[in-house]
Amino acid sequence: MLTLLSLLALQDPAASPGGDSTERSSGLVVNAPGAFQGYTLFAPLRSKTTYLVDMQGEVAHTWVNPEPPLGVYLQPDGSLLRCARIEANPTFHGGGLGGRIQELAPDGTLTWEFVLSNEKNTLHHDIEPLPNGNILALAWEAIPKAEAVALGRDPTQTGETFWPCWILEIRPTRPSGGTIVWEWHAKDHLVQDFDRTKANFGDVTARPERIDLNADHRGAPPLSAAQREEEEKRAAEMQALGYAGGDEEEDEAGAPAAGAPPSGGPGDLPGDWLHLNSIDWHPEHDLILLSTPELNELWIIDHSTTTAEARGSRGGRWKKGGDLLYRWGNPRMYGAGTAADQKLFYQHQPEWVPAGLPGAGQVTVFNNGRKRPGTEYSSIDELVLPFDAKLGFTREAGQPFGPAQPAWSYSDGANFFSFFISGTQRLPNGNTFICSGKQGRLFEVTPQGAIVWEYWNPYGGDLAWSMGGPPPAPPAEGQAAAPPGGGGPVEATSCFRATRLAPDHPGLAKLLAR
Repeated sequence: MLTLLSLLALQDPAASPGGDSTERSSGLVVNAPGAFQGYTLFAPLRSKTTYLVDMQGEVAHTWVNPEPPLGVYLQPDGSLLRCARIEANPTFHGGGLGGRIQELAPDGTLTWEFVLSNEKNTLHHDIEPLPNGNILALAWEAIPKAEAVALGRDPTQTGETFWPCWILEIRPTRPSGGTIVWEWHAKDHLVQDFDRTKANFGDVTARPERIDLNADHRGAPPLSAAQREEEEKRAAEMQALGYAGGDEEEDEAGAPAAGAPPSGGPGDLPGDWLHLNSIDWHPEHDLILLSTPELNELWIIDHSTTTAEARGSRGGRWKKGGDLLYRWGNPRMYGAGTAADQKLFYQHQPEWVPAGLPGAGQVTVFNNGRKRPGTEYSSIDELVLPFDAKLGFTREAGQPFGPAQPAWSYSDGANFFSFFISGTQRLPNGNTFICSGKQGRLFEVTPQGAIVWEYWNPYGGDLAWSMGGPPPAPPAEGQAAAPPGGGGPVEATSCFRATRLAPDHPGLAKLLAR
């Protein structure tokens, strides 16, 4: 039965309680004809419990574990694969901190665990289960400042440690641990035009397959080799005329002048230059899809390489080793555009639409909208990639990778805005499932943008600290302790992401038969 609020939401999307409203709903709000029937899986960031709810919002199953959660995946045997955070890391902290992968039996028993959390490395954010039982995982590796500078990083933008991301493929060994059978490291695929005396120096605009080591803090798009040569020629001419230059805080292009104080640290976290927050895998073409919100781009790399090939620029099905095959969202990062050409704004969970579903082979992404020009708002964007099964990803020389615009988008202004976490998923009926993570708002929209199912997570708050932040200082004598959660962007009901599971998912049969 539709409630009055449900009818209003269907008639006027703005009537649906979204955005950052303090007057939030709780539980099921809309369950209209046309919604894709199934179950919804989610784990509140500040909860020990992972929930599976039906279309009426009723809890069908739970798993309980004391470790703070991130992403969760239902396995075909009914077990739950989950990422969990280890807060007490001597080096790494902040949003997305992980360190642990766990497998829980339907009754919550821990059946397998893999831990990578020390002063040099830690898991973070997300994993991707593979059909062969292996798991792709995101990790940070800490390198000392001197090594980062030797690679070509601006020393004024580097803390005591620098955290390039890497990807590892884990073959589980039960009941604990695993073997790393494949690796890819971001630090093997760099280019920089900051210091010609250091490694990786080159023309950033001529190397879109490489990652600009200083892209996160430069004030203007990179110059081509010809442009750089012309600027150096002009500077020499000016000096010959008696103009020394270098006294201004910024040059004409808006970039910090040499020796000027840095405008900020490397991203939102000390050393966290890329902050990869999502990983997905394409089974037919053996490709890996990544999201770097710090650079506002999604990337695709080749998984068919060996680990040795992944370190270089040759080998694999697409003959380019571990270099970037494709990138989209911010062509300014490789000199093929300006700030006006940016399309992604701190995005999360880009995923290929699976085979057999409407839009198969295309990519959906939760475009958070953080620092979007004008009024900030979130959107769901669907991309048709310029991909040829024989040639790979194509683009015109000197032009950014396509598409120029999404093929489909959903947005709802201020009613729909989550500046961090969150995710999206294409459903078999052509609708799109959305997790507006900050608010814990889970909803389904039709291609026309009508909301046909909406649920506001009512659970969470039993874990005091989340997102990898440091614990609070103890209260001074005579003062009350801080309330659980300590404020910040993570609400008691916030969810990293959520998943709608089809009724024929084999894991559901295992769970619901009990």
